[in-house]
Amino acid sequence: VGFSECDFRYCVAITLKKMSSGAADVRQRKKQNCTESDKMAPEQRNKENSKLGRSPKYLLIQRFAKLFFGCLAAVTSGMMYAVYLSTYHERKFWFSSRQELEREITFQGDSAIYYSFYKELLKAPSFERGVYELTHNNKTVSLKTINAVQQMTLYPELIASVLYQASGSEEVIEPVYFYIGIVFGLQGIYVTALFVTSWVMSGTWLAGMLTVAWFIINRTDTTRIDYSIPSRENWALPYFACQVAALTGYLKRNLNCSAEKFCYLLVNASTYTFMMMWEYSHYLLFVQAISLFLLDSFALAQTEKVHEVYKIYLFSLFLGYLLQFENSALLVSPLLSLVAAFMLSKCLQMNMKEGTFMSRLLKIMYVYLVLTVAVTLNFILKMFVPHKENEHLLKFIGVKLGLNTTKNFTMNWLLCQESLQAPSQDFFLRLTQSSLLPFYILVLIICLFSVTQVIFRRICGEPLKETVKLEDGRIGERPEIVYHVIHTILLGCLAMCLEGMKYLWTPYVCMLAAFGVCSPELWMTLFKWLRLKAVHPILLALILSMAVPTIIGFSLWKEFFPRIMTELTELQEFYDPDTVELMTWIKRQAPVAAVFAGSPQLMGVIKLCTGWMVSSLPLYNDDDLLKRNENIYQIYSKRSAEDIYKILTSYKANFLVIEDSICNEVGPVRGCRVKDLLDIANGHVVCEEGDNYAYSKYGRFCHEIKMNYSPYVNYFTRVYWNRSYFVYRINTVISFQS
Repeated sequence: VGFSECDFRYCVAITLKKMSSGAADVRQRKKQNCTESDKMAPEQRNKENSKLGRSPKYLLIQRFAKLFFGCLAAVTSGMMYAVYLSTYHERKFWFSSRQELEREITFQGDSAIYYSFYKELLKAPSFERGVYELTHNNKTVSLKTINAVQQMTLYPELIASVLYQASGSEEVIEPVYFYIGIVFGLQGIYVTALFVTSWVMSGTWLAGMLTVAWFIINRTDTTRIDYSIPSRENWALPYFACQVAALTGYLKRNLNCSAEKFCYLLVNASTYTFMMMWEYSHYLLFVQAISLFLLDSFALAQTEKVHEVYKIYLFSLFLGYLLQFENSALLVSPLLSLVAAFMLSKCLQMNMKEGTFMSRLLKIMYVYLVLTVAVTLNFILKMFVPHKENEHLLKFIGVKLGLNTTKNFTMNWLLCQESLQAPSQDFFLRLTQSSLLPFYILVLIICLFSVTQVIFRRICGEPLKETVKLEDGRIGERPEIVYHVIHTILLGCLAMCLEGMKYLWTPYVCMLAAFGVCSPELWMTLFKWLRLKAVHPILLALILSMAVPTIIGFSLWKEFFPRIMTELTELQEFYDPDTVELMTWIKRQAPVAAVFAGSPQLMGVIKLCTGWMVSSLPLYNDDDLLKRNENIYQIYSKRSAEDIYKILTSYKANFLVIEDSICNEVGPVRGCRVKDLLDIANGHVVCEEGDNYAYSKYGRFCHEIKMNYSPYVNYFTRVYWNRSYFVYRINTVISFQS
């Protein structure tokens, strides 16, 4: 009868503490969080507002104004970045003043192949016919019918072609402008999503502005848009950034039901789209899943929310498997194994009676159980599911980690690529000069120490606070913060191994660093440790959260804004007359049914600019194409004319293109040139006492064929040449006259 409200709250807290790791607690906490704001009496709200001297109407207007101006700043930042990219691209390539052929030459390597299929879709009599021709494509690679949509993940091109034709843009804008405009628009969405993520975490859109500033200043390390516009990650990563932004809001505590549902739906939509846009998306989602798994293992987030996100992963994998023509790589994905192991472990926990010996043992062995089941399940799936798509990737990882060695040309060529090597010192120097790296390390250290404290408290049995106040100085109790700390650490470990991974890591470094310097909670956490007494810590935290980002912003403006304006005003020149002449000759002189052979990168450009069939493509996810590339590259090795002739005719090639830049390559790293790698693979290099000696009874083919003597003239006839390229017709009738 004398049960007071305080006693009731105390009993509820004790009960929640005892049931924190059980499924009943998960459902109870989720329900409580969903309805907390609805159950709060209006009189209590008005009473709290009257204590602050503010009416509910005033607070509503204040929140609306903050939301309006924040959204306006986020959208404006994204639009300005898209305009900046478009302007920079125009200044770099003089795009508007070029002919169509000169514009297409700016697409290099795999980018040329992606855009060529976009052109084919627009030329098709109907969209259905265009899709059929791509899924049964026998006009790109000689003697090979490929499903280009499956093999190259051409859903971005399908969507772009549909939008171009459905919007009636044929009479308004050229196809190439429409295509790159979509990509630049997606990059604007990318920046907007990073803005929103930092804003949601810090509570101030000043953090979003600082995120965008750091992102643009470090553009060479945050995006590959300058080098490869149609690449899959430029289409996919904006959707992943939207997913991360929605996930950040979804993990927050005390979120009202409407906001939680909106975040959940956005996580769903962005995850599905991300899976469709990039063939390697499931690996990045696997890293994210590990972050959520660790978050749940430390009991720092609501298990039900993590469980819902894992369901989204499952459905995305299922949808991707169907839409990607039964892609077996998704069935043997580590993401699927981890999600299945997680759900199995949770099912065992929920069905086990609370307080028994087995339930306590399961809690202690939870992490070990999930990881063991995941590894075992992945091993079993690989035994029974036929998969070849990722074998070369596993071999590469083994060689990269030093587990084995190889003389294979393709593997060594990949290891020599700059994006697959460890990051250089220049990368860290650039991040330091923009002040990004020092502030990121500061924020990361503070958050890590705070998270460690929270984990220690959880081990000791102390429950998490439902609402973390500013004066508490416990930033490590916020699940969305812990998630981003773990996520950036995992991505950072990958970036330290492969420089190409920096494009995944650096954007979130910008976001986390900007959040930290703009967050009063982070400064308050630091002051709690320092035990400041001379100045009120809350006041000082609020001042620093405004002053520090303002000072950083002014210093970045003074140092980097003139450089950015110089980039936009300075006219650069990209002109390749030799390639233009080669493409023009092919279109005018070569037979329509001709098949060209040469380096895969050049073959991609030939396919785009002329439409002629080629013998190889710059793709590295198909064993047959990898073998083709290695065989065609033999034109730069020390092989006989007869050997090269047999290789080329086996692929029905009619013309051979020799690139002088590869034949006479003088690379900065000896041993990474194409001809060096071929000599190693063919056994034409002998190592004695630390020195390498080249040995072969034949000269280098690309040099010897230029001499125009027998037996080379018997097999090949030179039909065109300029400063960079030599084109030879492959003789069908061999003449053995000297």
